[in-house]
Amino acid sequence: MRSPTLSLVTGLLLTAAATSTWAAQPLITDDTGTQGLGGNQLEFAYNRDEAEQDGISVTTRVLPFTYTRGLNETLDVFVGVDHTRITSNLPGVDASGSGNPTVGFKWRFYENESSKTSLGLKPELSLPISEANEAKGLGSGRASYALTAILTQETGFGAVHANLAAGRARFKDSIANPDATLIHASIAPVWDVTEYWKLALDLGSETERAGGNKTRSEYLEIGVIYAPNKDLDFALGFIRRTDHTSPNTTINAVTAGITWRFK
Repeated sequence: MRSPTLSLVTGLLLTAAATSTWAAQPLITDDTGTQGLGGNQLEFAYNRDEAEQDGISVTTRVLPFTYTRGLNETLDVFVGVDHTRITSNLPGVDASGSGNPTVGFKWRFYENESSKTSLGLKPELSLPISEANEAKGLGSGRASYALTAILTQETGFGAVHANLAAGRARFKDSIANPDATLIHASIAPVWDVTEYWKLALDLGSETERAGGNKTRSEYLEIGVIYAPNKDLDFALGFIRRTDHTSPNTTINAVTAGITWRFK
């Protein structure tokens, strides 16, 4: 069995990695927007998380890349890969390598033009990485999955997006890292400040059940989006997350990214 110190570090790594899953940049909450038939989207980002507990600090840097293709007007398929680098003040924890590749769909199955309300579903699958990379905290060694229900409501000031998601994280080393069931709920109002600038607030909570234990966390994100035209976005977000562990863990994160749409 692992030492308590190593188990703590593993928990910090997994907690930090959890904030690296993004929707439409820079938000964690996704929207119902799709690319349309033949539309393409490329997303590049830099994410940096800092977690600290009992004098142990872990910094996680992630470079994610996501490609999305519109199969029709309401259905997208996407694939994502990333490179992760982990550093810590504890010897032997530093690691670098690829995280879990992801594939999935987003389907906008309902849209009301008069009320400007739309609903969508996003199933996704995280492909496994090696057992050695799992032990380094780079991801999970077994396939994991999630399903997100999405609501978008257009408003006079912009839009409000809401998500309710459930997923399962599965590990090869189930003694050190028991498989976890995750429930996520979030809401994100987005304000159209000017023709080119948007301001966003993203609030969410997550419950995790693993190995007979239950933990809860909340996050708050403030984000800004600059769109010089309809095909290009520059995004920046600042996130503060609190995990209700013993003692509580606070994670500060920053994300910056570029989104390019083309046909």
